[in-house]
Amino acid sequence: MRTDISRYFAIFLILLIVSGTSSCSEGSGRKAARSATSVKADAGEPAIRLVKMVSPAEDASFRLYEPVRVELGLVDRDRMPDSVIISFDGQHVASLKSAPWEFSIPSSLTTKTGRKSVKVTAYSGRRFQSPVTRFLVFLADKPPEKWGYRVVHTYPHDPDAFTQGLVYDDGVMYEGTGQKTGSSLREVDLQTGKVLRQLNLDPSLFGEGITVYGERIYQVTWENKVGFVYDKATFNLINKIYYSTQGWGLTTIGERIAMSDGSNIIGFYEPEMFTMVSRIEVYDDRKKVDSLNELEYINGEIWANIWMSDLIARIDPVSGKVLGYINMKGILPRADRAPDTDVLNGIAWDKRNRRIFVTGKRWPKLFEITVAK
Repeated sequence: MRTDISRYFAIFLILLIVSGTSSCSEGSGRKAARSATSVKADAGEPAIRLVKMVSPAEDASFRLYEPVRVELGLVDRDRMPDSVIISFDGQHVASLKSAPWEFSIPSSLTTKTGRKSVKVTAYSGRRFQSPVTRFLVFLADKPPEKWGYRVVHTYPHDPDAFTQGLVYDDGVMYEGTGQKTGSSLREVDLQTGKVLRQLNLDPSLFGEGITVYGERIYQVTWENKVGFVYDKATFNLINKIYYSTQGWGLTTIGERIAMSDGSNIIGFYEPEMFTMVSRIEVYDDRKKVDSLNELEYINGEIWANIWMSDLIARIDPVSGKVLGYINMKGILPRADRAPDTDVLNGIAWDKRNRRIFVTGKRWPKLFEITVAK
């Protein structure tokens, strides 16, 4: 009997201890939950409305180097913000503590064309307003100059070459051609138009722009998001590069390779990993300039064929503004056009002799030109 009582007492004592431990754990858990809820409530107070952006309007247009006046209004005159933070194009530009709730973004920050954001965030105590964002469009500060051309010399060109890239380097003309089952990289004799070397791409690939960087040739493809790096002397494949956009035109600018993607954007890539490090959005004084195709860097400017047109845009590689247009209309006579003759495409620059070459897709001729206003 004593043994049974002892056993029951021991069991009761164990249950009591377990119950107390469980209660303590539950109590601690509830306290932790209350604490977490309190912190969350403090940190995540409901958003409040303190200010509204009176100006500028959404998609308002400005010229380069033009200051932008940001004017705010109070949602409730009885509720004043403690501070208002203004950012432009991702960069903090002002902190306002009192009226007047307005600020001018300086012209030193409006130096690149394209769409830029103005973001305003207001604070009151530990509460804040969800950011108010407007997008603005910055256009070139002056109309582009208008240029014409004069043919200096005419050379033969393979009429079957669907020209996508053209480069003149150290006395040698290189050409990249497109079309599925017809894409290639070529070395071409300028005087005769004869193809001296040719490397054909896989039939599934649509070849696009090419450029020379040091002792290497880079070539991109249209929709496959893969490009190739070749040894310039042998055309042997050295490496593959990858990118997230379409590939259109290429040119080399110092230690960077510039690539167009068919839009108004030109990206600048470091050559080894082909990672985009910066970009410009191309605009003239009225609109964005889309369909940028083959590229060439000439005397500090990017020259770009505008697809499906007779125009070459001369672009400032720093600001993105169009400096001028060259109208190439009529350069290939009607008598030289076949039913499958396509658009103007292909610009090459002989830096040593200061010669400019242009051609087009399935054109039987390649032209050396000069330009003049």
